[in-house]
Amino acid sequence: MGLFKKAVDRAVSDKATQKRRKRMIVFIAIITMLSMVTSTVAWFSVNTFAGVDTLDVHISVSAQLKVSMEDHGTNLDQYVKIITNDMIDGYLGSKYNTKLADIKLDPVTTNNGTTLTNRRGTTREPNKNSYLEFECYFIATEDMWVHLTTEHSDLEGDNGTKVTSSSPSPRSEVVQCTRVGFTTETNGTTTYEPNKGGAVTSLPTFDISDPMNYSDSSRLFHLDEMSPKKVTIRLWIEGEDPQCDDDVQDADLSVALSFVGTDDQNVPIS
Repeated sequence: MGLFKKAVDRAVSDKATQKRRKRMIVFIAIITMLSMVTSTVAWFSVNTFAGVDTLDVHISVSAQLKVSMEDHGTNLDQYVKIITNDMIDGYLGSKYNTKLADIKLDPVTTNNGTTLTNRRGTTREPNKNSYLEFECYFIATEDMWVHLTTEHSDLEGDNGTKVTSSSPSPRSEVVQCTRVGFTTETNGTTTYEPNKGGAVTSLPTFDISDPMNYSDSSRLFHLDEMSPKKVTIRLWIEGEDPQCDDDVQDADLSVALSFVGTDDQNVPIS
């Protein structure tokens, strides 16, 4: 009788142990799932076009450089020193039936600077609640490498390259996850990352200093004397950036781009 009771007790104990193990396995699985979810800090968590509420894009160029929204060949009189928002609106209106004020930036990511996808890997189209893209043509009166610059030209006052936000913190941190890409047929894509931190994708990026330090790594593209070159400019919010979370939704973003030409030794051409 005593042996039978011990056998029953052992069987009950084994079943209880198995139940506890099953519960523990389920509990551990739940904890693992939670840790996977909470460790993802990038991307907006809501599926809306929250991005950037307003945009202010200003492009200026230094001496020896001119730019236009169209290819005017070698007719320098048709090129200008500053591209205004109205000029970009004209481009967006004719090609995409939209304007800067209507552009929303929803987080996207890219590993090549030209194909941008959302979090699910779906390719997004430019200027459709995703990212801003427009084309312009640069021309120079002599051979040069073109760089972004934080220095001010003689055209007007504070017009160096900068990416800023007038939104209060933490929404102003949108500047940490902003990217600006420049693509040409001959020089490929170069991507400017303001306030660059650690790499978050395989796409190479660069930042610029103030005061400026021109180098090979900050070159955007090369211009041959009196030969216009088409440049595709893209502005997006990098979803993989750790700063791209709900805190930066509905932020204001201002982007000023200023360009300078240098010789092969990266010395600015005056």
